[in-house]
Amino acid sequence: MCIACHTAVTSDEFAGELLATLNSAAEAIMISIGHRTGLFDAMADGASLTSHDLAGRAGLHERYVREWLGAMTCARIVIHDRASGSYHLPAAHAALLTRAASPNNLAAVMQWIPLMASVEEEITEAFRHGRGVPYSAYTRFAEVMAEESGQTVVAGLDEHILPLVPDVVRRLEAGIDVLDVGCGVGWALMALAERFPRSRFVGYDLLPEQIERAQAEAESRGLANVRFEARDVAAWSAPDAFDFITTFDAVHDQARPSDVLQNIREALRPGGVYLCQEIKAETAHADNLDHPTGTFIYAISTTHCMSVSLAHGGPGLGAAWGRTLCRSMLADAGFDHVEMHELPHDPMNDFWVCRV
Repeated sequence: MCIACHTAVTSDEFAGELLATLNSAAEAIMISIGHRTGLFDAMADGASLTSHDLAGRAGLHERYVREWLGAMTCARIVIHDRASGSYHLPAAHAALLTRAASPNNLAAVMQWIPLMASVEEEITEAFRHGRGVPYSAYTRFAEVMAEESGQTVVAGLDEHILPLVPDVVRRLEAGIDVLDVGCGVGWALMALAERFPRSRFVGYDLLPEQIERAQAEAESRGLANVRFEARDVAAWSAPDAFDFITTFDAVHDQARPSDVLQNIREALRPGGVYLCQEIKAETAHADNLDHPTGTFIYAISTTHCMSVSLAHGGPGLGAAWGRTLCRSMLADAGFDHVEMHELPHDPMNDFWVCRV
């Protein structure tokens, strides 16, 4: 099948597609390296630089920089001038590859490719034994997830996300109790705590190391209205404790997602709202054929989302559990009034506003 158009192709044509895939996969890893080492940032001004110039700017070893530039030249990301031996990053490329370009920095997103590859051995074995791979196997997951959250959630809170819930800004300004389940390192919650000092914020996450990092950051910012706790919300009960509860791409990797949703419903006070961000996908495979990042979603699910749920005895919903199943599970949890929204700043996620 033709990857782009779903029509039959010859073996030679398919071989060409696979070679393009091989080059694209290699390109993604090299883009990730360029992001992590600061090479794109060092080229952001568009200046023509030799490999020695660039290595000096970035504080890196020239031989590695030179080989990386070879990959970037072949990928047509960096422009190479043979006569002068220099390289430059076009402004149109810098607008999607540098930290200054955030929230449009796609170089940060490319970090998911080497992250998935880092657990290939464990995932391959999991295909045989059927169990999952635990969170502890993913050494950079929290770091990459935090950076993605900064670009999609934190950057979009004021303009895109909070306006989905009428009156929530007014209520936050007056002072309400807010919970973020699966808070990670807490960037979204701290952004809210800084903006709304009269409200009280709590973040729960399964991983103690993420909670420790979040709490330390909150203390360094002097935020007295936010706290973080390591807690499994599937085994937690706090009736009528919160006015506003959020989850950002957190439900589908839970070991007991139904219990998490039911406990969130129970924890909301009358008039409370639950805002749930989840991966934009349909539940049936066939309905995702034309999804622009469908292959990536199933890949990240296989290598992380589904697997960490299975590792903790869960059902392994997966990142592409999809709209049909999501809506059904929200209804089963007791949410009678549910609205789904798509936002232009975040093509990867749906946003569900659920009312008590």
